[in-house]
Amino acid sequence: MDRAELSITAQRTTDEAVLCLAGEIDMLTAAQLTTAVNELLAEPPPRIVLDLGGVTFCDSQGLGTLVVLSRKASHAQSLLVLTNVGHFLLRVLDITGLRSALMIRNGQASQSSD
Repeated sequence: MDRAELSITAQRTTDEAVLCLAGEIDMLTAAQLTTAVNELLAEPPPRIVLDLGGVTFCDSQGLGTLVVLSRKASHAQSLLVLTNVGHFLLRVLDITGLRSALMIRNGQASQSSD
């Protein structure tokens, strides 16, 4: 049985911190993501971007973690933004009703032209 893995690379500017995620967000890796975001929140940037372009799987623990981290960022006066969210994850967020609880900015799916 393969162990789920999550790779996290961080880049930080004065305006934002970007965490590029690759792999799976699940019960085995959610704590790793939480730790990475908590480290950023020690000195919170105005915006934390989670680039989910490389995420291949996200279970209920992962979804819950994203919502909790979004709230934590908000309490720290920072904005947590998800970007490059795959179709499978958008569908899961829609089905669970969590899409409205998260800030999602996908370039191609931008809805600013209403």
